[in-house]
Amino acid sequence: TYRVVFLPGAFQNVSVSQNETVQAVVSRIPESVAFITLQFHTQHRNATLSYTRDPGPGRSLTAVDSGLLSSLLPGQTSLALYLSAPGNETVAGTGVILPYASTDPVPGACNTEFDLEIDPNVHIQYNLYETAVRFAPANLGYERGGSPPACDQATGAATRWRLQYDVYQYFLPESDLSERSLFAAVQRVAERRGVAEHGRRVLTLRASDPSVAVFNSIPGQGVVYSVVVRDPLLNTSAAYVPAHTYACSFASALDGCQTLGRISTKIFFSAAGLAGLFICFCGHRFFKCELFCMGFSFATFFFFVLITRTTVLDYNVRLALSAVVGVAGGALLVMSWWRFGSVMACVVVIGLMLGFLIASTVLFTPLGDLDLFRRSAAVFWVTFCCIAVMVLMLLVRWPREGNIATCGVVGAYAVVLAVNAYVYTSLSYITLNILKRLLNDNFSLVFTDVPFQGIDYALITVWVVLGVCGAVLQLYRERSRPFFPPSPYLMWLQERERRKTNVLDPSHHFPSLPSRVLARARQLTQRAEPAGEHTPLLL
Repeated sequence: TYRVVFLPGAFQNVSVSQNETVQAVVSRIPESVAFITLQFHTQHRNATLSYTRDPGPGRSLTAVDSGLLSSLLPGQTSLALYLSAPGNETVAGTGVILPYASTDPVPGACNTEFDLEIDPNVHIQYNLYETAVRFAPANLGYERGGSPPACDQATGAATRWRLQYDVYQYFLPESDLSERSLFAAVQRVAERRGVAEHGRRVLTLRASDPSVAVFNSIPGQGVVYSVVVRDPLLNTSAAYVPAHTYACSFASALDGCQTLGRISTKIFFSAAGLAGLFICFCGHRFFKCELFCMGFSFATFFFFVLITRTTVLDYNVRLALSAVVGVAGGALLVMSWWRFGSVMACVVVIGLMLGFLIASTVLFTPLGDLDLFRRSAAVFWVTFCCIAVMVLMLLVRWPREGNIATCGVVGAYAVVLAVNAYVYTSLSYITLNILKRLLNDNFSLVFTDVPFQGIDYALITVWVVLGVCGAVLQLYRERSRPFFPPSPYLMWLQERERRKTNVLDPSHHFPSLPSRVLARARQLTQRAEPAGEHTPLLL
């Protein structure tokens, strides 16, 4: 055991070896301090923080973000807590001790859910769809040696029920999984002033609200969640121990934080990006190719939703089956146009694709996090469908211009998705959030905000430039051509009818294809007759 001296408010980097206990000591505590919190943060290895040398239930916490709160006695000027590594590896992290006065709220002092008697920690649970942030309710502050106010005996203005909780979110740099970046972020938002300065306040909860907030999971993106409890009557506040997550596991050899990009996903979206680039600039000219790509996307997306909700197949199997169904869907759309020649039926599918993307983009903005949409999934989907149908109506009114615009916008976004397969970008969540809503019934309660950093602004520029250039180029190139190419089947019918009625056409007297094939077959199967003598007789 060795000692590490902490100064209030100053971060200290500590390395704890296996089977070793570190005594964290703080001394010369001012008399004005009524309680202190010690917090210790590691990137992905658990550390144990304990009130005593021997950790035990109710007096210790093991986590990557751990914190303990100690109330001070009258005359107490020093305090010792203990830090250890529960596993077989050395744990390195950063810690800090924060002092609070008797007028400040006491974070987690009315805990009834977690193991510690007073739990000042923010607890995080995540899955593929959402990240839940939970914390224990706070209590009013009290003097050294005094009795804490009762938590639930009354609900008046003189009780803890007047407290308010601000939930903050702080994004780490995109694609940055380094320990240094995490520790720098934690140091920025560990105390109440730093949280307000650097973090983004997402919501404010009253004491009567459930002490939980749910956010969108972004695998591979580091996020630090902080909670500040405020006493509006005394104008004081205190910070809970912040917690971080990457929404992925550093210990997993498959689909861990270091290997998030699946090979199948990269292959799929690389092909989609190449097809999107072609459609962006040449989609209207090569109408059959455009129809195939739109039908493929439409069928693949909805079949993936269906098979994910109804089966437990592996991701690669679901993606492969969805691609097969997408090929069938694209071929079906092309064949329907080839056979019936209905341009408007194809425009409906194309318009729904553009409407889907525009509606997803509109609700990807902060508008999608309004309480109106979070509290009612029905309101969200009605709004989504209305936006999509409005876009569809515009395409029905101006089909050629709308089709070319769809080629530019959707094709350019496919290029963005292809880039996302190799470099993380928040723009992929425009459609991924909708996919999550379709797959998870409770996703409407989730805050869907994502970080916007340099790569995102660069890809927005790429998306806009590609979309505008592709649409303008196609409008210019198609200005003197028919609105849509004619149906090959209808052209064949017209040509056949013309040959039947026009006796001056040489093809009118030419045998039909079935007759020619039958005659050729007879030549191959009938036995050739002897030709006889061809030389003249000699006299």
